[in-house]
Amino acid sequence: MSKRVVITGMGAVTSLGVGADKLWQSIKSGVSGISQIQRIDVSDLPTQVGAEIKDFDASHFIEKKEVKRMDRFAQYAVAATQMALEDAGIGDDTMNVQRTGVIIGSGIGGIETLENQHHMLLQKGANRVSPFMIPMMLPNMAAGRIAIKYGIKGFVECVVTACASSTNAVGDAYKIIQRNAADVMIAGGAEAPITRLAMAGFCANKTMTTNLDAETACRPFDAQRDGFVIGEGAGILILEELNHAINRGANIIAEVVGYGCTNDAYHITAPAPGGEGAVQCMKLALADAGVDAGEIQYINAHGTSTTLNDKLETDAIKAVFGNHAYQLAISSTKSMTGHLLGAAGGIEAIISAYALQEGFLPPTINYNNTDPECDLDYVANQGRKINMTHALTNSFGFGGCNATLVLKVYS
Repeated sequence: MSKRVVITGMGAVTSLGVGADKLWQSIKSGVSGISQIQRIDVSDLPTQVGAEIKDFDASHFIEKKEVKRMDRFAQYAVAATQMALEDAGIGDDTMNVQRTGVIIGSGIGGIETLENQHHMLLQKGANRVSPFMIPMMLPNMAAGRIAIKYGIKGFVECVVTACASSTNAVGDAYKIIQRNAADVMIAGGAEAPITRLAMAGFCANKTMTTNLDAETACRPFDAQRDGFVIGEGAGILILEELNHAINRGANIIAEVVGYGCTNDAYHITAPAPGGEGAVQCMKLALADAGVDAGEIQYINAHGTSTTLNDKLETDAIKAVFGNHAYQLAISSTKSMTGHLLGAAGGIEAIISAYALQEGFLPPTINYNNTDPECDLDYVANQGRKINMTHALTNSFGFGGCNATLVLKVYS
């Protein structure tokens, strides 16, 4: 019989603050973490806004010597993990390192390190390139650093599926516990893509907003949406086998009950017509959870604020849920957090778990202009209370990668 899997701890580093609770309180209130980018020069770029983290001090979580040897994305991951473990009440004395694992997703890993060291190569020569460059830029170093810090010797890996990375990470971790290959999994994602090179690349493929007003730049499902807003940070969840959690008296936040994973096999950046891959992904997640479509009350949408994604995700939801699609509450919390790329799903799983626990629907802010092709309930501008038992969260990435999780209230 498959093991039941619950969420017992959560940690986050985002532009809305350091800590999962700070994230959630801001989300509930409809507060935006999007601002003018200050860390790098964006004056020559068409996109100049982002969900930039401005109040993070890595030395609160990591020895100062080690901070210099870690890319920003790994720093965020280690910090969010420490907070998640503390939230779960798991310490060195209570962790079975052989039965604990880590899966951290990242779409592009240490791109800041790569960019900085390439500049060093060009300006000062090959002998000035850091010996830490390679281990700093590798996407798996977030998971590796976490494993080293806590001595974790179980299942440790990195998922790289673009913007689906951390939803895949959580889903894969859920399956590992479900088949009794671990008791505890640290899962989620981390990303630090606010760099000159990354920004220039996204601007070149014309996927980011050119709206210079940070307050209104990210407007998922709105008729005037014009591209995503880049974000950074990490979202980490502690997944635990149910009896293991009960036996140690853990606080259970929510239960993970379903996971779907598909590929469009269509285009490197554009979703498949009709959201075909997303449709199959949601259906697989619902089947895995053993719930009917009508039992889902809330969807935390991928909702990127791009013209194609929001329309095709809406189409996919209609295809899966039929008439029930018009009874669903749907929100894109990227309107507040920005799009954290490979870390987006981890953040949105945290938000979905809180939404279930408190019976509160997060809003989609900046929704002011109705798009006839996006005609569902997007919880416009203000959150609301609701009695709900099940939530679904979607993540879709370049390369046609799709991932869906189904969470439920623990009972």
